[in-house]
Amino acid sequence: MNSLLAMRVFVALVQARSFSGAGQSLGMSHSSVSRQLTQTEAALGVALVNRSTRRFSLTHAGERYHRHCVDILARIDAMADTIADEREHPVGPLRVSVPLAVGTLELSAWLPAFRLRYPDIDLTMSCSDQFVDLLTEGFDLALRISSAPLPDSGLMAKRLTTSDTVLVASPAYLSQYGLPRTPNDLASHQCLRFAGASNPDEWRLADSDGATQHVALRGGFTTDAITALYAASLAGAGIAAFTGHTVRAALAHGTLVRVLPQYSLGRSQYYALYPRTRHVNVRVRAFIDFMGEHYREAQSVA
Repeated sequence: MNSLLAMRVFVALVQARSFSGAGQSLGMSHSSVSRQLTQTEAALGVALVNRSTRRFSLTHAGERYHRHCVDILARIDAMADTIADEREHPVGPLRVSVPLAVGTLELSAWLPAFRLRYPDIDLTMSCSDQFVDLLTEGFDLALRISSAPLPDSGLMAKRLTTSDTVLVASPAYLSQYGLPRTPNDLASHQCLRFAGASNPDEWRLADSDGATQHVALRGGFTTDAITALYAASLAGAGIAAFTGHTVRAALAHGTLVRVLPQYSLGRSQYYALYPRTRHVNVRVRAFIDFMGEHYREAQSVA
């Protein structure tokens, strides 16, 4: 027996005080309402409605059942309203794993707006470029940046944006060492290497026609932390490669300058990864939708 349906039918029957009236309010036939009442009484093992009189009335058990039904249905409807409201105003904890670039260098571009829109989400953010096991480590979702297809992890993956990887340097560095005009000019420059790259000792530059050129990197600085690479670039230590999203603010403020802007080092995809479930947590959905919107707006003004 569908207990929820049984309660709704019985409450409608008491309100209408007739089978036909209850059926009309519920969009059911007279016989369907009568059959549902019979099934409910059989399941409970008691009579709920007096059938010995022509006037509609409840038995003592029927009165008690009606009071409980009204209370339970009110609680269920209130809970449904609360859940529906949370879709518009998500509330509660959200634990997210993000790459260092997103959680540090890009943070000021998105966090204030996210907190303003969702003040009741309690965001806990872990910054790491390592893949994490969402389920065993207790994360609700993860953001990841990858220039290659993601490995099959059994998770749902939503692409948030695509960003070219570009070369940048500080104005101070370029003032001292000059601006490279061709990829071959990089041989005489300090090139800052990122140990997390697929090939830290080489840049593969592609022009707008798709022609590529491989450049062996010369320089005395290598790091596995994108934040250290960024700090070294700002300090004038050399030329480095970042996704366009990571250096967008620095380029806009003039603290970094594009080098060889007619070339790209490939494209990276930004993904949101989350457990495969029938219904996505409203806070997870809010974060994914917000970040997708953030990156779309950033690209539109680039």
